[in-house]
Amino acid sequence: MRKNRGVLPLALLVLSGGLALSGCNDEQQGGGERPAPEVGIVTLKAEPLTLKTELPGRTSAFRVAEVRPQVSGIILKRNYKEGSDVEAGTSLYQIDPAPFQATYDSAKAELAKAQANANLAALTVKRYKPLLGTNYISRQEYDEATSTYAQALAAVKAAEAAVETARINLNYTKVTAPISGRTGKSNVTEGALVSTGQATELMRVQQLDPIYVDVTQSSDDFLRLKNEIAKGAVQRESGKAPVSLINNNGQEYAQKGVLEFSDVTVDETTGSITMRAMFPNPNKELLPGMFVRAVLEDGVIEKAILVPQQGLTRTAQGTSQVMVVGAENKVEVRKVKAGQAVGNKWLVTEGLQAGDRVIVIGLQKIKPGIVVNPKEANLETQSIDNQAKPEEKSK
Repeated sequence: MRKNRGVLPLALLVLSGGLALSGCNDEQQGGGERPAPEVGIVTLKAEPLTLKTELPGRTSAFRVAEVRPQVSGIILKRNYKEGSDVEAGTSLYQIDPAPFQATYDSAKAELAKAQANANLAALTVKRYKPLLGTNYISRQEYDEATSTYAQALAAVKAAEAAVETARINLNYTKVTAPISGRTGKSNVTEGALVSTGQATELMRVQQLDPIYVDVTQSSDDFLRLKNEIAKGAVQRESGKAPVSLINNNGQEYAQKGVLEFSDVTVDETTGSITMRAMFPNPNKELLPGMFVRAVLEDGVIEKAILVPQQGLTRTAQGTSQVMVVGAENKVEVRKVKAGQAVGNKWLVTEGLQAGDRVIVIGLQKIKPGIVVNPKEANLETQSIDNQAKPEEKSK
């Protein structure tokens, strides 16, 4: 009986120790559960979006006049400064007028002679007419006088035409600007012999204000936009579409232009359509032949869904997808259809709607089906690096 008295306290001690260890293990397991990972999200909103397309283009003059001689002769003088602005009618060259002046003077003399003959014939008819029916003038003589007068009048008309032709040719010796614009380099100098119908132009005048910008767009993109407008997905205001311009330095041109027309045929070699925009150019900053980029405003999507670029990924098959926070804060994979890039966002046309919560921060630590702790991310005012460490913020 004395031996049994020592065993009972020892059993109680072992039992109490086991219970204590079991309680410690339960506490360790409860305190060791990892919290739901914190992720940065963007709650999508439907908002109006003006669709813009950036296309390569090249400038061309609004009007171009190739100046060629209308008469043959020797260039006596060049009357303009190369590269200067001239008004229509400004004298550019002077061709030797001497032979044309002589022809003009001769034509005027022939006109005076014809007018004198016509006056004499008119007097003859006037004298003969009262004598008709008498023995002094026969009917035949009167008819001959009348015919002579008519021929004299015709000769006057021919002489007047010759005078006008001579005057025009004399005026052509003064080569003038057909339009207002900026002059180019001269292809002839004083003393050069020029002739009508020559292949080489004397010089060129180009009107630079306004100025054209010719751009090309693929026929596929053109038809796609046309279909979107027809379906009502894209709204376009009536009138000419506005266009802005970016030069080779990446700077935006201060003046806004408008789209004038789209070509009615597709280039067979490139599969593209040529469109022409017109821009004011008061300071002559744009010159013909410059390469630029034109930004066309295609229309407006009234309820556009935009997703930050870091929230959209591409699969190996080339499809687009995003991670969204769904019911009970569980991560879901959503396949989407992405359109064009708008700044640092993608325009999503299918797969998302307003109110969806797209994960943009912490994608590397999540997978579909897990529960997360979503936090709204302000991508405009905070850097991505600071937002990418939510664990540090919670400490």
